Amino acid sequence: MKIFITGGTTGIGLAIAVQYLEAGHEVGICGRNIQKVELEKNYPLLKMYSVDVYDKDLLKEAVSDFADQNLDIMILSAGNYSDSALHQLSYAESTEMLKCNIVGAINTLEISRDIMNINKKGHIAVIASVSGLLNYPKATIYSKTKRALIQIADAYRRALEDFGIHITIVAPGYVNSPRLRELNNDDLSKKPFVVDCKFAASIIIKGIEEKKEMVVFPSKMKYLIGFLSILPTRLLTFIMLKRVKRQKNG
Repeated sequence: MKIFITGGTTGIGLAIAVQYLEAGHEVGICGRNIQKVELEKNYPLLKMYSVDVYDKDLLKEAVSDFADQNLDIMILSAGNYSDSALHQLSYAESTEMLKCNIVGAINTLEISRDIMNINKKGHIAVIASVSGLLNYPKATIYSKTKRALIQIADAYRRALEDFGIHITIVAPGYVNSPRLRELNNDDLSKKPFVVDCKFAASIIIKGIEEKKEMVVFPSKMKYLIGFLSILPTRLLTFIMLKRVKRQKNG
């Protein structure tokens, strides 16, 4: 199979790439900084592209070069995260999240659709977040972008299902990635149910193979989010803001 992964140079995306490569598949990855990835010498079936998903023209050029009119799986793993619950976001941070998490995702969905439509088949996996499953007034910008991404992906699913193109929405909990460690000064002790990137990649690949519409993990986080989602909005907001306050106070 031919699999392309945006944001495949780090974290979950990189872990997914490695698992597919080890299974003998052709994999293309893109990211802003491909220099930090040293995989090509070990995996001849890997192609790397230095691309920002916000730049639709460059992204299209990269995906088209890799796919050559045949793309089996596209995985949207590119994402931008800054914890606005713990500090005041700058304009630059806010716009970067919107550009990557929303516009970049739409660019990727559009490009994937056009290529997969050639053969009337394909699978797109959209990696969002469990935070996007909760709807309350004072959620962070990151959570709002991930909620929007889930809804956008669902709309594309309905539009593409008659053309043989499947979409799986992935909502992970906390994953022990370089970015999460960076934002928390390497201390993840206050983050519940943290899983490693390799585990996350295995769950996502299994969900794609089974053509699931939604994959939420780990199980404990799935049940917690399910419980929180049925609470009255005022109570949910109180609980979430209390958690943020506890994090701020250490």
